[in-house]
Amino acid sequence: MSEENQIIVNDQKKNNVKSFILNNKKSFTSLLIIFLICLFGYFFYVDYKKDLKVKISEQYNSAIFSFDKNNSNNSIAAMKNIISLKNPTYSPLALYFLLDNNLLKNKEEINNFFNVLINETKLDNELKNLIIYKKGLYNSDSASEEELLSILKPLINKDNLWKSHSLYLIAEYFFSKNEKQKSKEFFEKIIEMNNSNPQIKIQAQKRLQRDF
Repeated sequence: MSEENQIIVNDQKKNNVKSFILNNKKSFTSLLIIFLICLFGYFFYVDYKKDLKVKISEQYNSAIFSFDKNNSNNSIAAMKNIISLKNPTYSPLALYFLLDNNLLKNKEEINNFFNVLINETKLDNELKNLIIYKKGLYNSDSASEEELLSILKPLINKDNLWKSHSLYLIAEYFFSKNEKQKSKEFFEKIIEMNNSNPQIKIQAQKRLQRDF
């Protein structure tokens, strides 16, 4: 191809590009606006989440510092509100605070708070499993066999840090009901597991040697 023809071809390409841009100017403008809106929206959301976490932290710390067992209504209300905000850090801490200080008496309400954390709060898997275990532990003195097994089912059906703890809790539950064969089976499951918590495994071995 001659130099003159090459120049013509290059000019034609440039004209085609210019023509394409001009013909689609509105589309490009719209895409740019959408991109900028998404970008600004993202940064706004990140800042909002940071500000919200700071506010929740302040609310939690204020409730802790101002807590008075003789006048606990404000702290209770604050902790309930924090649970409802479904924050992965402070919502579990708020429920633990209420339980540790025996500030809630209604079991249905407490189980509803457990469910908010387990089903509606974005928690990492092991923290979620811990809360499931705590729910089982909380209900173990009053739940039926079916209820307790249902609560702990997510833990006993797959490998996780709290599986052996859950099996031990169920074994103790059946032992307290004088259902020793069922209790023995769950203690034995702990012994048979390769990755049981070492301390839990030792306790299970002691229980089997002493009581069966």
